[in-house]
Amino acid sequence: MNVEEYVIAALIVVIAVIVGQLISGRIRVPGSVVLVMLGMLLGVIPWMHSLSVSPEIILLVFLPPLIYNAAFFSSPKDMRDLMRPIIVMSVGVTLITALGLASVIHLLLPDAGWPAAIALGAAIAPTDAVAASAILKRAGTPRRVLTILEGESLINDGVALTLFSLALTAMAHPLTPGDALLELGKVVVGGLAYGALIAVVVAWARVRMPDASLQLMTVLVTPFVAYIPAEMAGFSGVLAAVVAGFYLGTHGEGLLPPRVRSNGRTIWTALVNLLEAILFVLLGLQLDAVMLAASERFGFVQLVLVALVVTATAMALRMTLMLFVVPIQRFVPKMPLGVSTFRERVAIGWSGMRGAISLAIALSLPTTLDGQAFPDRGALIFIAGVVVMGTLVGQGTTLPWVLRRLGLTNEGTRHREYLRAEYEMGCAAVRKVDELFTEGDVDGRTADAMRERYSIRIGQVKSLLEAEESELELNKAKKGLENRRAIHEQIIQSRRDALMDLYRSGTIDYDVFTRLNQDMDIRDGGSGQYGL
Repeated sequence: MNVEEYVIAALIVVIAVIVGQLISGRIRVPGSVVLVMLGMLLGVIPWMHSLSVSPEIILLVFLPPLIYNAAFFSSPKDMRDLMRPIIVMSVGVTLITALGLASVIHLLLPDAGWPAAIALGAAIAPTDAVAASAILKRAGTPRRVLTILEGESLINDGVALTLFSLALTAMAHPLTPGDALLELGKVVVGGLAYGALIAVVVAWARVRMPDASLQLMTVLVTPFVAYIPAEMAGFSGVLAAVVAGFYLGTHGEGLLPPRVRSNGRTIWTALVNLLEAILFVLLGLQLDAVMLAASERFGFVQLVLVALVVTATAMALRMTLMLFVVPIQRFVPKMPLGVSTFRERVAIGWSGMRGAISLAIALSLPTTLDGQAFPDRGALIFIAGVVVMGTLVGQGTTLPWVLRRLGLTNEGTRHREYLRAEYEMGCAAVRKVDELFTEGDVDGRTADAMRERYSIRIGQVKSLLEAEESELELNKAKKGLENRRAIHEQIIQSRRDALMDLYRSGTIDYDVFTRLNQDMDIRDGGSGQYGL
């Protein structure tokens, strides 16, 4: 394919992503399934069928932002309080799962060899908290469950990819235990040190950038600056991206102004969602080629059975390990215990879906080894794809039912947390206004206007909190809230219409129009969960 065909193919893939997300929302089918099916349909087009994405592209373009994103939006306080179960799961459970799956793969496909089996086991061992978090948050699952899952997902990617890279090295040339330990130390220590260095440098540079566009560019290139040079130096790019993302994410409030934070979060979320969706489309595009390559080594029926057995093993192994998390984590010294109940451990075990990270790792398997074609690549990618799809569909669609059966659903929990936070913020604002008036920094009229504005907000939120005692009253309060939100949106639209009329009539120029429009995007468009 020439450059023009690659550009057109990329546009078609992006359009397929958008269409797939729209379709999945309408028919209530997991988006990953629809995207894979669309990828298979696109594969019917001859020149789309010949589209190939090299493993290096997967490693260098897809993995850095996906890993960085998970680290950037983590919660350091909650993770610190539950560090023991997070470490046990992200390191112990991930390694046991990877090696257990590798043993099953080697038993079923002995011709593939141990290094290939370990590489595939490492690819499908880490769980993807993003796939489960939306369901868990919507159900009102205890925060401890969410924190453990998200913390595990943050660290287990680095553990799995480190094991994956060692397996790839062993594929090229045999490694002795001493060589493996030396390589592991170099990869881990180098990745952590380089990631910390990048985090400090970027943090120092961000606060000295007056231009918002420069700050946004820095946000977008940081994961690649952390990942790619580390990999080139023989370190762990994954650990470097995790360290950089975790540090910058926990210090983001002081590094970026509100406008840049708002825009950056929107752009970053869209980018990560697009990359994750593209991976599923690429799987669909390559599925027939993968099957053709795999069938040259293994029979179709054999391969399907192996994939189903590995999927079932992945789900059963995680659930079995989760039932013993408390006994295992007692052996980790000097850390908060963070004990989860039996019901919570079952929920965590059933939330172990695999996602885009596992797919990206599998698609990054090399096409050649020592200058010769890697014959088992197709089979390994097919098995990984079945595991990802099987867990997303099998566990993802049944997780709400499991949570209800376990009694871990409380859909109003986070709503009440939002209300309490909004109430406390309003009270803090009123106290600050009183303080400024007492010190003479604002006059009486300004203080009264500001105090009235926040007092109205406090009263509205307080009425919603009180209405929680009665379901009927709560529904009435929510209905009134929706009416207020609709009125609020009409008022905002009238402001926008007035601004547009001023611009069209030539009263204001484009710079003034753009600046005021951006101000309304932040102040009015982001006015909160409750439209206040």
